[in-house]
Amino acid sequence: MSPARPARLAAPDDAEELVRLRKVMLDSQAGADPDADWQPTAVETLRKKLADPAADLTAFVVERPGGLAACAVGTIEYRLGGPGNPQGASGYVFSVATDPDMRRRGHSRACMEALIDWFRERGVRRIDLRASSEGEPLYASLGFARTPDPAMRLTL
Repeated sequence: MSPARPARLAAPDDAEELVRLRKVMLDSQAGADPDADWQPTAVETLRKKLADPAADLTAFVVERPGGLAACAVGTIEYRLGGPGNPQGASGYVFSVATDPDMRRRGHSRACMEALIDWFRERGVRRIDLRASSEGEPLYASLGFARTPDPAMRLTL
């Protein structure tokens, strides 16, 4: 097993590979989804966001020959401040994915550590994510802990 490669900031040209890795992640959670209509829109959104150095969305990636091995994508959300978070800035991590044949080499850890540093540099002190059972040990080792708040969603 080879050691983790260093993570780097994603560029607009990485958008297609980031969406491919997102599909890898989604397929592993819910089974393969034949609906790929979301992918071209996601690629365009990522290209725009990654081209803007002031954007509140970023990604860190680990390369492999011919593409990406792993990624972690995150965004900064702003809400009204409150106890424990007076500025109201919260980080949200999503699309942490590693190609199946590249797992257990520290690539997701490298991406997550770089993303956490990005949040820290921007003054974000609270970071949320939803963990799969496979990913939870990694996140726990990085200091994430379960919260008592159950998530709810309204789809319009």
